[in-house]
Amino acid sequence: MPGEHSPIVVLGAGFGGIGLTIKLREAGFDDIVVLERADDIGGTWRANTYPGCACDVPSQLYSYSFAPNPAWSRTYATQPEILAYLRSVAARHDVLRHVRLNTELLEARWDEAAEVWRLRTTRGELTADYFLCAAGVFAEAKYPSPPGLDTFTGTTFHSLHWDHDHDLTGKRVAVIGTGASAVQFVPRIQPKVASLTVFQRSAPWIVPRLDRPTLGVERFALRRLPLARKAVRGTWYSLIEGFGLVGFVDNRFRHPYELLGRLQLHRQIRDPRLRATLTPDYMIGCKRAIFSDTYLPALDQDNVEVVTDGIAEIGPHSIRTGAGVEIPVDTIIFGTGFTSAPAVFDRIVGRDGQSVADLQTVRPRTYLGTAVAGFPNFFCTLGPFGAAGNQSAVYMIEAQIAYVVDALRTLRAAGKHRVEVRARAQAEFVEEMRRRSADTVWLTGGCDSYYTTADGGNAGLYPGWSFEYRRRTRRFDIDAYEVSA
Repeated sequence: MPGEHSPIVVLGAGFGGIGLTIKLREAGFDDIVVLERADDIGGTWRANTYPGCACDVPSQLYSYSFAPNPAWSRTYATQPEILAYLRSVAARHDVLRHVRLNTELLEARWDEAAEVWRLRTTRGELTADYFLCAAGVFAEAKYPSPPGLDTFTGTTFHSLHWDHDHDLTGKRVAVIGTGASAVQFVPRIQPKVASLTVFQRSAPWIVPRLDRPTLGVERFALRRLPLARKAVRGTWYSLIEGFGLVGFVDNRFRHPYELLGRLQLHRQIRDPRLRATLTPDYMIGCKRAIFSDTYLPALDQDNVEVVTDGIAEIGPHSIRTGAGVEIPVDTIIFGTGFTSAPAVFDRIVGRDGQSVADLQTVRPRTYLGTAVAGFPNFFCTLGPFGAAGNQSAVYMIEAQIAYVVDALRTLRAAGKHRVEVRARAQAEFVEEMRRRSADTVWLTGGCDSYYTTADGGNAGLYPGWSFEYRRRTRRFDIDAYEVSA
């Protein structure tokens, strides 16, 4: 690969990278290289294999609009089924011939003199006219660092790196964290273990999931009747989009959703003291609400204890809580989520010598979640202010794919090569995001989460309707960019 040049390099072969490649080819761009550090495509749906791993967005919406799947087996697809879907879409659209597996990006640096991106990978070097980053936002595990962790003699692993060779049967297990992943795997491991201690920093809002297998007649209708397929997708879209009323319109809309959560809690938890422990003390939507019908019942079992005192220290065979209680433990599982931005952002360096991560650490900034000032010929998916707290990530990714493809198509038609978002356009967009975020439940709901920055600002959610965002990204707005031959 030394000395190789490709007009377009895409980083990542998950939903973003696969979709970009398909739509670029449809627009007449065929010379594309997709770099994937893993040994298979699929992104987060390849990486996460913990028990119970599934999507928390209905399957009919968590899929490409241009590649519907009428054969989803459940309302909410599981990880193996989503991965199989991505593989089938990639194979059907001949994406795999562009993908280079086991190829990790070490550095991407803009060469101002040559006006190309110079990429170093684990398999050599290459240059590119355009560098498109589709690295997933849930790609890097986030680990806590409690005192004494290095002295623990048992088994530890993160949900992202599940140790399937470690048999949990009869083990004394501690789960640290109560995020979306933990809510899914806790019910699956609870019946196996001797004891399960769940360390909870704050109680998540749990609302009914109502998952069920799809009927044969439903799959038949979705396969044979395109209008039925669109109607089902549109219905789910509207239901999920409605949560924006809570997120950024008026937090008084939270009350019906919170009522659902409280009713679920009262129905599924018998012990009043445990019920109080599991009752959130912040507004729903302040952090990610979680859909589950099995998590709360799993916690109300004789072999489970929920601890809220925090961890004072970890010893060779136990965890000591903040209240001084010593809990014997054989296995520690971290359900502590992911880093807020792709780690690869540290390795992408623009024309001023700063990395994408350097800019985002101080204050998240992009233009429409896809372009960054100081980074010519660079676009990304799900960048800051390009994700929605109330909609399927795939819906937002498709909007960004359409925008990026239209940008390259527009440049080609105009005979232009270089493109960079104007600093003023980016600053105005970021200020708009700051202003529109001020009264959102994310900032005023009384909690800390990955939705917010260390100083209490919006960490990167789009504070508006997803259909509004799609309208803004439907066409490449060339006037917001500096372009040249």
